[in-house]
Order: sequence, then C-alpha cells, then structure tokens
Amino acid sequence: MALTKKQIKQLRAMANSLKPLFYVGKNDLTEAAIKQADETIEKHELIKCAVQDGSGLTAKEAAAELAEQLGAEVVQSIGNRFVIYRASKREDVEHIKLVRE
Repeated sequence: MALTKKQIKQLRAMANSLKPLFYVGKNDLTEAAIKQADETIEKHELIKCAVQDGSGLTAKEAAAELAEQLGAEVVQSIGNRFVIYRASKREDVEHIKLVRE
C-alpha cells in the first residue's frame, strides 16, 4: 500500500491541524501501547503521534517501528512528532478519500 507523492502531500496537509493522539513515553513501544495505537488508527485512519523526552527512541525510529507493527504508512516525521496512516476496515468511520495519480 505504498503512498504516492500526491497522497503524502494530501495527508500531510490534513495532519497539519491534528493534535497528537498517541504518545511514546519512557517505556517505548510496549504491547499495550501498540494495541492502543491500533485502536486509535482504526478509528481515525490518520494519527499524529509524539515522542516524549524520556523515550529512548527518536521520532523516525518510533514511526518506522510502529508503522511496521500496525501495517501502516509513515506520512512524515518532524522533530519529536510523526504522522502515520492506515485505511480503516470499520464501516462507522468516515474514510479518507486519497487522490489518485
């Protein structure tokens, strides 16, 4: 499900106004944290995450690891925040319509 440049641009613009919904803390990415992130991304499709100071991971490392665990795509990583996207399988969620090339 590799995203095209236009789709990444669209998702970055959408993520600009989002507040972080998921935080990576001093325990890094535990099973419970990954489960919580999975539930959050299933509800929202596009989530902004923040890496707190006590964490041993950088934002890029946390984004790559979390995206791999969740089967998601990393949209961007800036400073201590990152954005990931995964299409939801739920019917009761407003789905993001991605642009096509």
